[in-house]
Amino acid sequence: MKPADIDFMRLALAEAEQAAACGEVPVGAVLVQDGRVIGRGFNQPIVSHDPSAHAEMVALRQAATKQQNYRLPDSTLYVTLEPCTMCAGLLIHSRVKRLVFGATEPRAGAVVSRSQILAQPWMNHRIEVEGGVLEEECAAVLTAFFKARRGR
Repeated sequence: MKPADIDFMRLALAEAEQAAACGEVPVGAVLVQDGRVIGRGFNQPIVSHDPSAHAEMVALRQAATKQQNYRLPDSTLYVTLEPCTMCAGLLIHSRVKRLVFGATEPRAGAVVSRSQILAQPWMNHRIEVEGGVLEEECAAVLTAFFKARRGR
């Protein structure tokens, strides 16, 4: 873990809180390059009517537009939940250098929990992975959200 990982994960947690405020599953992401945030996102498939509007997708789209490049080399994505298959593929195609995530996703996580897409030998890009950063805080946001949803 790098010293700035906790600070950037806290920014991703703030994005997750925005998702929760909209009634979306609270997942947040920030993309960092050269020590500065170049993209932010939170889950918003319901409010945007877009099934691909996961936090990672929103953050990377914003960064790619800002950078005027669909490739985002030497960047690090901080996300509060282990990415799904779609988002893991997105990281490969956009050439993100490093992924830092908080909580694992035992059902659909595609980095360490299930399909382990980033580790497949046929992939043409390798991504450094650091999991478990602020894991308890990231998991607690999700647990609280679903507990409240079940209570309604």
